[in-house]
Amino acid sequence: MTSSTAASPWRLWIPVVLWAALISLFSTHWFTSENTSTVVEPIFRWLLPFASQATIDWLHALVRKSGHVVEYFIFSLLLLRAVRAGRRGLRLNWTLAIILIVGAYASLDEYHQSFVPGRTAAVSDVLLDTSAGVLAQAIAAMFIVRSENRRKPAPA
Repeated sequence: MTSSTAASPWRLWIPVVLWAALISLFSTHWFTSENTSTVVEPIFRWLLPFASQATIDWLHALVRKSGHVVEYFIFSLLLLRAVRAGRRGLRLNWTLAIILIVGAYASLDEYHQSFVPGRTAAVSDVLLDTSAGVLAQAIAAMFIVRSENRRKPAPA
């Protein structure tokens, strides 16, 4: 553990809380499909002037779902950083706890959306969000294991 994380491990949780707040902001009426279409659709119309409305709608939906993946992928990595708190290696219980937190927050976020005009709650979004968190943990584990293997001295 580094001296900065040993002295104040709570500081590692600040980005987690801020990112969770940003996710909640994205669940407000400002980011309804109707509102994001006013930005996203003109861009696609400019890039693809001959695209049908169905294609534009599909691309808009793809951008919105990609947002879920990015949001929860980053959230999962920030959680890992806070949970590890400067320690080396990876533990299964950390990974499982992080995935549980990601799933719980995604569920809470979707529940919140059920009360927001113009938004709906979808179990499929919770599954997408949680899957993004699992993907982040899998990729992080690969990097952590590779990094740990590089640090090991070569056998004599």
